[in-house]
Amino acid sequence: MPNSNEDVLDAIFKIADAVDYEVGADNIVTIRKKQDHPIQRFFRKLAFRIPEYTRRSLDEYGSYVFLQIDGRRTVREIGENLEEKYGEQAQPLYERLLLYLKHLNVNCRYIEKTTSD
Repeated sequence: MPNSNEDVLDAIFKIADAVDYEVGADNIVTIRKKQDHPIQRFFRKLAFRIPEYTRRSLDEYGSYVFLQIDGRRTVREIGENLEEKYGEQAQPLYERLLLYLKHLNVNCRYIEKTTSD
């Protein structure tokens, strides 16, 4: 069975190479996305105040998960770490974790799946 629960929990993700992020003193991750569209550059030349980067800060839970993604840890290991840190607050553990990882992977493209072999 290619998509069994065990396969999903053994999946390994890494942070995508193109993702620019910073970690604050409070361990909150802020994703930086460069605003480098030609129209934006044009308006900057006209002295419009368009920031070079947009910033999106993750919440405490999201930051913790994001920092666990290192290209070596499985989804199961990340889940175990979450449960150890947050206990009952992390429940339902894998349903929330898998949904969040899917969002980071498919919608945001902040992470990508690696081969686990």
